[in-house]
Amino acid sequence: MSSAPEQGAVQQARAMGRGTTERPAPTVHGNGRAAPRAARARPVWPGAPTPLGARFRVGPDGVAGTNFALWAGGAEAVELCLFDAGQVETRCPLTELTHEIWHGFVPGVRPGQRYGYRVHGRWDPWTGARWNPAKLLLDPYARAVDGGPDNDYGRLPPEVYGHVRDWPQQHVADTVRDDRDSAPFVPKGVVVHDDAPDDEWTDDRRPKTPWADSVIYELHVRGFTKRHPGVPEELRGTYAGLAHPAALDHLVRLGVTAVELLPVHQFAHEDHLLRRGLRNYWGYNSIGYFAPHAAYAASGTRGEQVGEFKRMVRALHEAGIEVILDVVYNHTAEAGELGPMLSLKGIDNRGYYRLQQNDARRYADYTGCGNTLQVVQPHVLRLITDSLRYWVSEMGVDGFRFDLAAALARSFHDVDMLSPFLAVIAQDPVLRRVKLIAEPWDVGSGGYQVGAFPPLWTEWNDRYRGAVRDFWRGALPDVRDLGYRLSGSSDLYAWGGRRPYASVNFVTAHDGFTLRDLVSYERKHNEANGEGNRDGSDDNRAWNCGAEGETDDADVTALRRRQLRNLLTTLLLSTGVPMLVAGDEMGRTQRGSNNAYCQDNEISWVDWSLREEPGWRELFALTSRLIGLRLRHPVLRRRAFFSGRAHSADGLRDLAWFTADGREMTEADWYAPAATLGMYLSGRDIPGRDALGLPIVDESFLAVLHADGEPTAFALPGPPWAESYEVVVDTALEDQAAPPGTVHGAGEVVTVAGRSVVLLRVTGN
Repeated sequence: MSSAPEQGAVQQARAMGRGTTERPAPTVHGNGRAAPRAARARPVWPGAPTPLGARFRVGPDGVAGTNFALWAGGAEAVELCLFDAGQVETRCPLTELTHEIWHGFVPGVRPGQRYGYRVHGRWDPWTGARWNPAKLLLDPYARAVDGGPDNDYGRLPPEVYGHVRDWPQQHVADTVRDDRDSAPFVPKGVVVHDDAPDDEWTDDRRPKTPWADSVIYELHVRGFTKRHPGVPEELRGTYAGLAHPAALDHLVRLGVTAVELLPVHQFAHEDHLLRRGLRNYWGYNSIGYFAPHAAYAASGTRGEQVGEFKRMVRALHEAGIEVILDVVYNHTAEAGELGPMLSLKGIDNRGYYRLQQNDARRYADYTGCGNTLQVVQPHVLRLITDSLRYWVSEMGVDGFRFDLAAALARSFHDVDMLSPFLAVIAQDPVLRRVKLIAEPWDVGSGGYQVGAFPPLWTEWNDRYRGAVRDFWRGALPDVRDLGYRLSGSSDLYAWGGRRPYASVNFVTAHDGFTLRDLVSYERKHNEANGEGNRDGSDDNRAWNCGAEGETDDADVTALRRRQLRNLLTTLLLSTGVPMLVAGDEMGRTQRGSNNAYCQDNEISWVDWSLREEPGWRELFALTSRLIGLRLRHPVLRRRAFFSGRAHSADGLRDLAWFTADGREMTEADWYAPAATLGMYLSGRDIPGRDALGLPIVDESFLAVLHADGEPTAFALPGPPWAESYEVVVDTALEDQAAPPGTVHGAGEVVTVAGRSVVLLRVTGN
């Protein structure tokens, strides 16, 4: 029940004709201006309801033109709006309606044409109806986007809102319709020429790296090359910049097999950021699921961005590197009821978004971003799957990481692993063959779903992140959890045919501290975001090694660099799929920010000068060597879980755990605090066969992880485990360019330096 003041405001709004179930007469509030309009409409032929979007083709009688098709459930009328170079608008009514799809063929419309839609219907926010023909709407299927309100800093114009944004009584502002024309201020779709069919993206042109052999490198298209001295200045921060040989050389030298690109779907900047002179840098605010983000294109925004993106993918493939997109299908840039009207909200608000069950004026928000897409609706599910197939089949990408994937798996309220979204993906002949990564949580009730996604899916494993961070900062009460994480997290994924590579292991991600900051700061420092340092997580599980932030203390600096070597070595020796974050391999810092989502500047951009500094150059060398070691040794990237059982008469098991005194761990040891852990990986009996059907046999390794600050004595296990050992990696050493090569006999007691990892190769069994 509304309070008396709210009831009065609602009555006032309704009295003005903007809250009723009838369309009010068009009016203009304030000093709004309308886009110029052409005097003569273009001819519109019936066209076809499929495919959705704008598709250039040859029409009847051999006439070239573009077919436009828009799903707009419940709409009363749809106008196609074409814009020339001078922003003159021509409105073309679409009179054909097939299964709620409005469609028409416009002869003479060619690639490069900018367009949008005006959708007519009821304005009745209390029932979720928010149609407003004064607002130009972006085609959800637009393959390229040009222009928009986020090209310059400053507030979003009030015209881009379907309601009167600055209505004096804000608690009912969303119910008062704004009839000012938004066309001059909003992004337009661009008609794009479809490439002729060829074998560009056939399987034999893709790297097709098996999951178990993958090493993922998370990067930001703009931030990765924005400061790269080897990339021409005009290409920095673009798709073409990432495809430049100087950028590719770093990836190849490092040895990663896939890049995971932060969102490249067309996105918009939030008003609250623009007011503070900031921008959405990460891009988790999508508004166009088919369009490469135009601001990352060096070649132009009238369709040129599509070709540039394809050339980038081709260059990465030729370098043997797969392309995975971080995609945001859980919400859009239109936010909640007080957000702008850019696309779906004005096409069919009730059809595209989840609304609250008992108050259709409000949005159900499982994402923390104001709205949640209604994935259970067939047309929304079609939008998502059509988009995914497009990026695979026509843009050449190799997989997807789904932001807040639990929100996509919700049926009506609860997360459901038999949901329509997951079911459709599982049977789709295109999508079930690509890499699928879930961020297995959202912000709603029951949204944390780590370990719950079905086969075909891998998951970001934040339990791995927590366990490894805790161990190296000395906060793990016992080593049970660490043991599971190092060996593939069988407690989470050994069901339903899932494999160790279901776990994407990571210590850092775009969200949170960089690796260098993880060992340099214990508290977040997000003041530059303008939110009073209230944003970002307080649960960092970080240790600053004795000083907060940058320091000239040589001992602290040396310890921090050792901790970096420890964390990277642990990650790359663990069973599962490792993920690195761009710049961590050479000490990138965000100056203590753990939420740099709005920092499109040197805080977020990769600092390539670090690669020339001796200490950071050595960190890169170690990372590259560890990746190479991993790719050469199948025992480090197993395709099946360890059994822990003996596979031969001598009692040698495929996985064994040792205490510092050289004995195998007991059940009691797993539940006791421990700073030292020995992990034996046997290469003798690796499940599976190679491509020729032969058994897979590898060398065996012993990894000793020691998190205490003081050195410890470690007794190397004797037969049947080994006769002797050779040191391959010792993170206590500053120079990691070459393996130490020291040989030790079985049973020998060796000294392991404080806070270090020693990897030994078995040489005598």
